Amino acid sequence: MNTEKLNIWLNRIFSILIIIVFIFSCSTLGNKNKKSRIMETTDYERGTFGYDLQFLNDYIDPVILKDPSGKSLVIASKEWQGRVLTSSAAGLDGTSYGWINYNLIESKQLQPHMNAFGGEDRLWLGPEGGQFSIYFREGTPFEFEHWFVPEEIDTEPFELLEAGDQYARFGKNMKLVNYSGFRFSLDIIREIRLLNPEDVEGNLGTRVPDNINIVAYESESMMTNKGSQAWTKETGMLSIWILGMFTPSPSVTIIIPYKQGDESAFGPVVNDTYFGKISSDRMKISDGIIFFRGDGKSRGKIGLSPLRVIPLAGSYDADNKTLTVVQFSFREGIHDYVNSMWEIQDEPFRGDVLNSYNDGPLEDGSQMGPFYELESSSPAANLQHGESINHLHRTYHFQGNEDALDEIARKIFGVSLERIKSAFL
Repeated sequence: MNTEKLNIWLNRIFSILIIIVFIFSCSTLGNKNKKSRIMETTDYERGTFGYDLQFLNDYIDPVILKDPSGKSLVIASKEWQGRVLTSSAAGLDGTSYGWINYNLIESKQLQPHMNAFGGEDRLWLGPEGGQFSIYFREGTPFEFEHWFVPEEIDTEPFELLEAGDQYARFGKNMKLVNYSGFRFSLDIIREIRLLNPEDVEGNLGTRVPDNINIVAYESESMMTNKGSQAWTKETGMLSIWILGMFTPSPSVTIIIPYKQGDESAFGPVVNDTYFGKISSDRMKISDGIIFFRGDGKSRGKIGLSPLRVIPLAGSYDADNKTLTVVQFSFREGIHDYVNSMWEIQDEPFRGDVLNSYNDGPLEDGSQMGPFYELESSSPAANLQHGESINHLHRTYHFQGNEDALDEIARKIFGVSLERIKSAFL
């Protein structure tokens, strides 16, 4: 073969290789970036999933998870720490279940203390308060003006590692310092997965009737100690903390079951002193159930200890006929959970497993939301170098016929919809 023919042959091979690489790259990007291929040109009503997806398209590159029917939809975001922003059980026209802070996102102005972009499954790390807090700098008072959410779990993006139609995996390396001056080096991996009806029935032990729309998904978060020092009770330990932000309404009642038993053995039923004692017109305790208002009109937070917790919580929105259920991983016998009270603590590892927060105006009249939250935490992570801890948090939304929803509520929580709706009447 002469030199001219060899060069022609090599150029053809090179061109073919370039085409193959380009096709593979497009395929990979297409798999990773699911931005709006399901979108139509329709103008969607505010409150629908389609409206929120159109809005978010202008600010982030949404990762869309969807089931084969196209009815169960989830929006996740690498820009905002791999959080689930919202979901739908009835396609693009269905109710958007997550609370989204349109004004903050639209302003493109970052806030100094916290950027409450919204989202019904977002990652934070505990503890929030105390001598091992990562939200207060060493020596500062435990007051709002000194409280700052670390950028790594507030404004910094995660990397999208992999994605398919029904899952997405995100990752981030972080370096954090606690109130006592201990330095953490850690990796976070988060995977979001859609759940199918068989998963739902297996996890919750309840049948899903045909006249109910449902979307369900889980986040699995893994935290690894990448530093040279172990995390101990002397240095402070972190925990995985998942918070779901939902749209409030006077028709929303939060439902939290608890283990009944004498306080001498189990301790108080609920910790309701985070931001001041909760009044009786906003929280009621009755026969193994805590009812808590989710109206976004009064700032308050409650928590359950590992001795009282049942790894379930939920809410019912009577106006939208929507039952939301949260389920999370919990191991009996583990009692070390980080304490997030805003004070120097006598017992920094006697914290809560489950929390619920109802937003309301601050002393100066400003407000982050309004929204309400359902939250769960992993145990305090006593990790040597290279060791990891995982935490699973599942969210289910059931919407439709109230008789069918009543059956589901009775099965999961042991309480009727009528009892839930009348809790504060």
